Amino acid sequence: MAPTLAVAGVSARAMAEAAARDGFGVVALDLFGDVDTCRAASRWLPLGEPGALRIDPGCTRAALRLLAQHGDVAGWVPGPGFEGLPSLLEDDDGPAGLPLIGNPADVVRAVRDPQGFFATLAALGVPHPPVSPVSPPDPSGWLLKDLGGCGGWQVRPAHGAPAGRPAPPRHVYQQLAHGRPMSATFIADARGAAVLGFNAQIVQPMGERRWVFAGLVGPVPLPGEVAGAVADAVDRLAGAFGLRGLGSLDFLLDGRRWQVLEINPRPPASLACYADAAPMAAHVQACAQGTLPAGLPRRPDAPRHVEGHRIVFAPRALRLGAELAGTLADRADTHDLPCAGARFAAGEPVCSVSAGGADAAGVRQRLAAAHTHLLDLLETAS
Repeated sequence: MAPTLAVAGVSARAMAEAAARDGFGVVALDLFGDVDTCRAASRWLPLGEPGALRIDPGCTRAALRLLAQHGDVAGWVPGPGFEGLPSLLEDDDGPAGLPLIGNPADVVRAVRDPQGFFATLAALGVPHPPVSPVSPPDPSGWLLKDLGGCGGWQVRPAHGAPAGRPAPPRHVYQQLAHGRPMSATFIADARGAAVLGFNAQIVQPMGERRWVFAGLVGPVPLPGEVAGAVADAVDRLAGAFGLRGLGSLDFLLDGRRWQVLEINPRPPASLACYADAAPMAAHVQACAQGTLPAGLPRRPDAPRHVEGHRIVFAPRALRLGAELAGTLADRADTHDLPCAGARFAAGEPVCSVSAGGADAAGVRQRLAAAHTHLLDLLETAS
């Protein structure tokens, strides 16, 4: 009988479905308890309040302690939202005696420490936008980033900061760079990494947060020399930091110029684009055995099938009635399905849509159409 994994994050739906697809039993822990998350899992436990969009450490410890007491879960996989909570990853037995299947606290701290991370990039010759530990004399054209955050919510313009002010803990000032936001999905074994594919990210402005993650399309092709250089950087960075399991490298692409932004040392949102690679099984193997699946190429093959995923944010404050909740649940391209009666403030994530096809351009078009249709449906909510 296949072991049972606990998958945890701000939203655990993609990890839960991937783990179930790869043959594992699943317990899901997240903020939302969406219909399809619960459908993929045997149990669901909350990690905090949905509107907070932030994992609560106390809820997490209580949930993991409960699972450890039950004794039927092999370990837990931390996903999005744990970047700023390394104390929950402190040792191999987790905060409640449940084995950790992911990068331990020291690795996450190293990857998300501004000084150490960008010093490592510089030492390896990996390009990145200029950074500073203090605010520049002229902050226009600079950003203030919290390396303990995720999803773009942690990035904001640096305007108004007095010259020379030190960045808060875990923060760094970074010069605004131009290019398309991209990511590389990888699987690492602490010595190096194999890139599963590259993804074009979709960002959406939310007030002062101008680069909120709203979705992605992948895998997408890159110019050969760029693909090789990024894959090589991922491989060397994985070895330098001792990364294990699934992760992603965020970077900007401007023509043939690319610059690294950050590493996400946990299963990324893009894992849904790589179902054929059995990503959760590969993650468990890499974390538990320190090996990669046999025959996995270090650089991705040409894309044969492309997937797109887009978050649908509430256009206004709304309540999801039973009829509209049923309509969303009946759509094969709609995911992260909220329960009837759920309430959302303007700008909160309601659900997501997906599209697939043979090429990125067609997928983008279908994804945009599905996104527009969902927004129109939400306008009918009370």
